[in-house]
Amino acid sequence: MKLLEERIRKDGRIYPGNILKVDGFLNHQIDVTLMDKIGEAFYEKYKDRGITKVLTIEASGIAIAYAAARCFGVPLLFAKKSQSLNLGSDLYIAKVHSFTYKKDYQVILSKRYLTPDDRVLIVDDFLATGNAMLGLTDLCKMAGASVEGIGICIEKAFQSGGRELREMGFSVTSLAIIDHMTDDGEIVFCSEKDE
Repeated sequence: MKLLEERIRKDGRIYPGNILKVDGFLNHQIDVTLMDKIGEAFYEKYKDRGITKVLTIEASGIAIAYAAARCFGVPLLFAKKSQSLNLGSDLYIAKVHSFTYKKDYQVILSKRYLTPDDRVLIVDDFLATGNAMLGLTDLCKMAGASVEGIGICIEKAFQSGGRELREMGFSVTSLAIIDHMTDDGEIVFCSEKDE
């Protein structure tokens, strides 16, 4: 998605450790017009898959999931990172390791909202090592729901997550795929490697 690539180039910032900050438009302050376009792109890719739910993890994926769910006309479901009293005890729970925060946490869904009848589109802002996506696919597996696709705004192709998910048979659509980044601020997208 050229629009997203251009925005990353313009407003993204690279931090040591291959960290790309896009908090000015994607996952802290949100450009709602861009978010609508992201939702439409995921809808165009997966509109024939019978999607009944759009799933993400709190918090950065919620706006993306909202934009996609609105296009599909289906509920948005997000896995919580901590259990609260109002969730009850009838839960699906999976473990996830965060690349960004360098710690393990649980992702939790109420069994009430994900069933074997669901055809799920999973979305998130970043795909690096793929741990978050594996946690969400595990929740779907526990529920007997089918994962119809995985929609990612920004994939870091120099990390293994996207390749591994595709090798597992998942349909992964990444709107901007970064081949590499440099400490001096250069971002090279995969579409540019062959140009």
